[in-house]
Amino acid sequence: MRRHAANRAWVETLREHTVRLSDGAQTTVEQWGERGPLIVGVHGLSSSRRGWARIAEHLADRYRLVAYDQRGHGDSTVKGPMTLERSVADLADVVSSLGEPVDALMGHSWGGAVAVVAGRRLNVSRVVAIDPMLRVEAGVWSAQTVPEYRRMLAQTLEDREASIRTSHAALPEVEIESKLHAARRITLAPILALGDENAIDAGRWDLRELVHDYPKPLLLAVADPKRSVVSGAERDEFRARGGPHVHVEVFEGASHSLQRDAFHRVIPVLERFLASGTPGT
Repeated sequence: MRRHAANRAWVETLREHTVRLSDGAQTTVEQWGERGPLIVGVHGLSSSRRGWARIAEHLADRYRLVAYDQRGHGDSTVKGPMTLERSVADLADVVSSLGEPVDALMGHSWGGAVAVVAGRRLNVSRVVAIDPMLRVEAGVWSAQTVPEYRRMLAQTLEDREASIRTSHAALPEVEIESKLHAARRITLAPILALGDENAIDAGRWDLRELVHDYPKPLLLAVADPKRSVVSGAERDEFRARGGPHVHVEVFEGASHSLQRDAFHRVIPVLERFLASGTPGT
């Protein structure tokens, strides 16, 4: 029994480890899969590294997916800074710590924006951005985003967890557990800091031009036009000016977290893109 417990602890140590970032802070990194090309996942606001678990488990026989907790999220005890540059530097530090080539960056929402920026700077083959937060109109952060999180975080943790279990009851347990993992640690502080330190309310969060003539395969997986943070005009802009490497795929009916609620439609597109650099058949 002792030997079994020791082996199990060793496996868990391999699965999760700590990475020291270039400013001295630390983050927790988790890996799924033991063989194949490396993918690094970058979660979105109020999520955590565990948000990639379902996709990672699906791909584990062909890819290794590594994900980490962004500052102020998951098991990270680091509160800031929350600037875009620091977020990109953290991703670069995680990639560097792996000590081998990374095939793809994959990010959602805020993490999608981080992945798009980092994809231009890092030696990776391709980038997947799931409903990425590439532009926020002036005033929207304080008028809509912050109040939404204030309401959520005003609940007790017990009520928050009950709400998650109720609202996501139709999803697999791996999705529910990932939401619970994120909900147990998130506070309003990193959300406020992200807005303040990037002057989002002043209209300073605008990364659209970085998509123009993107230098490597980039998949923009976008939610339903009525539920996406990417506007119709932006989708048209990315198709017109992204260049031959940019592929925009719209998932009708899907929410902002389309990798979760449109999982079975997203996965075939993702798999084709990872294999060939294009979501086509």
